[in-house]
Amino acid sequence: MSVLNMNFESQYLKSNHEITIILPNKPQHVPAKEYYNDSRKYKVLWLLHGTFGDHSDWLRKTNIELYACEKDLIVVMPSALNSNYSNWSSSMLGFDMYDYLTEELMPMVYNWFPASGKREDNFIAGLSMGGRGTIKYAVNYPEKFAAAAVLSAAPVNMEHLTEADLLQDDPMSQRLRGMVINAGGLDAFIHSNENVWAIMDSLADSGKLPRLLFACGTEDTLIYDNLNLFKDHAQEIGVEAEFWTLEGYGHEWRFWDLAIQHALDFFGLEHAEHRLF
Repeated sequence: MSVLNMNFESQYLKSNHEITIILPNKPQHVPAKEYYNDSRKYKVLWLLHGTFGDHSDWLRKTNIELYACEKDLIVVMPSALNSNYSNWSSSMLGFDMYDYLTEELMPMVYNWFPASGKREDNFIAGLSMGGRGTIKYAVNYPEKFAAAAVLSAAPVNMEHLTEADLLQDDPMSQRLRGMVINAGGLDAFIHSNENVWAIMDSLADSGKLPRLLFACGTEDTLIYDNLNLFKDHAQEIGVEAEFWTLEGYGHEWRFWDLAIQHALDFFGLEHAEHRLF
């Protein structure tokens, strides 16, 4: 595969921003001029990192380059800081990560690279914080993605969220407090695009949702119980999704390397025809 590290000035993030893109490689038996003159558009995976990570995580800690190579797949990996893939308009000069992906990065990739913009050719996946971003994009922009893989994350029922819940002394509560402030208060936050649980309620029988995969290790004490709560709710409201678990794995890269392989199969991505690399 070809791996591109790209640095550019982002309108939505108000700073230089770095992304990593995996691009299909030219097969050795195909002439260069013939290959690069081909107008083929490739399928795209938008792959999101977790808290404390960046655009390089998936490339350094899994075999995603190999898996993409086997599928002739473009993989786009942005950096999101610890934003929860949300808009932080009041942070510094503004860091609108939620809008950045759909309004800036996706148009750039579709027009600068051989990437298909068709819904049926686009998939999104992410781990932990990236899993929360994945399901948020999937339900708010169901017209953009054929399928989504939510790894080690689950929607949470915000119906009983109170101000007291925002006062816990841990990094996740600190981030949640900031998100509520950005939204204009708790009520506005609960009625925003962040409330994936409620949005899924409204779309449950619409036929609009992408195909959904939720994957988690059984020893993941951060997520596993919440995922089971959401699984019960999904069954109650008639949301069809695959729930895939592995015994003995926690919130860890060994699980995510296995989970992304399962996700690519879930997306229906076939192996590229045999060729010399």
